[in-house]
Amino acid sequence: MTSNKQPRTIQIFLPSGDPAGIRIAEQTTSILRLIEVPRSDIAEFVALPEAKQVGLYFLVSGENKDELYIGQSGEVGARLIQHHRDEKKDWERALVLVSLTNNLTQTHVLYLESLSIETAKNCQRYSLQNGNGGQKPHTPIPLKADCDQIHDIARLLLATLGYPIFEPLTESASDTATRVFKCRRTGVDAHGIYTNEGMVVLKGSSAPMTTKRKTEQRFYDKRDSLLAKGVIAVEGGRFVFQRDYLFQTPSAATMLLLLATSNGWVDWKTEQGVTLNDYQGRTLETVSERAEQAVVN
Repeated sequence: MTSNKQPRTIQIFLPSGDPAGIRIAEQTTSILRLIEVPRSDIAEFVALPEAKQVGLYFLVSGENKDELYIGQSGEVGARLIQHHRDEKKDWERALVLVSLTNNLTQTHVLYLESLSIETAKNCQRYSLQNGNGGQKPHTPIPLKADCDQIHDIARLLLATLGYPIFEPLTESASDTATRVFKCRRTGVDAHGIYTNEGMVVLKGSSAPMTTKRKTEQRFYDKRDSLLAKGVIAVEGGRFVFQRDYLFQTPSAATMLLLLATSNGWVDWKTEQGVTLNDYQGRTLETVSERAEQAVVN
């Protein structure tokens, strides 16, 4: 959900023909290249000429691929080998940003590293593993403008490959105010926004720590994992969301809130009591009516 929505052409190349292997993404009008490297294929990446370049990189880890480390290097392949040998560094996939013309400098990537850490923190999609905010060097205005443009393209390429590191979970408050749904069953007091990625439960939403409904341990396990990550916190016998959090489906969100099975398409409702399912149905009907009217005209 970038703020600058416009048609784009992205090319994805599979060097080995394996969609689960190394993937290379480029915007057709840009000189930037983003390379996704599974840890199992690091040897293949190091053999590529791009591995010798100055680059910005992202290491993704965690059971849900929601933990992130951001770094930069004057020779990105050698740096990834160091991370691979470091037993304390747990990661599964690396995403490496380089230039097709090999014109990125150390100043570029230092600035991009700092900007990327700051933006990723603000978006709150990933648990950031960096111990600091990077080293933001003195950057002349023309170079800063170049870096900001590079960052925008990196943002697009990352999201295209399935890593929306710099994508806000929701649009601005004014755009989403009319699309806020509520769940208020059995003591739950939650607000959420349905997006093309799933249901975003908003900061401040809360629910009881236990339930009297028939349930399973897996619901408590999921709640406890979010407690451990700091996504939710215990306040007076309730768990409260400390930040906006994305669930892949509406039902996944309500099952966490209710600590039991749930149909989120029914349990999420508008202020007027319209279920998410009916709300989406009305939207489809409106679109169909407009299409039919356009054909008539």
